[in-house]
Amino acid sequence: MVVMGHLGAPFGVKGWVNVHPYTSTQGALLEYPDWWLGREGTEDWRRVGVAEVDLHRKGLTVRLEGCNDREAAARLKGLQVAVRRQDLPESGAGEYYWADLVGLTVINRQGVRLGTVSGLIETGANDVLEVRGEKTRLIPFIPHVIDAVDCDAGRIEVDWGEDY
Repeated sequence: MVVMGHLGAPFGVKGWVNVHPYTSTQGALLEYPDWWLGREGTEDWRRVGVAEVDLHRKGLTVRLEGCNDREAAARLKGLQVAVRRQDLPESGAGEYYWADLVGLTVINRQGVRLGTVSGLIETGANDVLEVRGEKTRLIPFIPHVIDAVDCDAGRIEVDWGEDY
């Protein structure tokens, strides 16, 4: 599962709920008619269809199938919204889903293990890898720093000093 957002507070009395997407645009999550609700790190995900949508300037609200009143919507608050990895479009050459990078080992040119990617930060100028090891490092995800990404081998090779 690739977490793409989370559900917030109920909206109104007819089962609508606020959605907080992690996607680049509010509406990108709507490309997937079936969402999986659950919590990252567990196997307890359940598929639910999106019955109705309201995309407006203040955000995204939806009514999910089987959610017809405020109490049902309130029980959904805090659940994460995910899609199956295989339902995502293939990434292009040199492009990666953040979810594919989290958990990879980061090694510099000297062969020193700097840590593991624990998350990414979008800065506007470029994305930044958050790497946790002996200390937390923030490594820009830019071509002259990232030498290679090998998701199959579980590693990212970087031009980054151990003392940075």
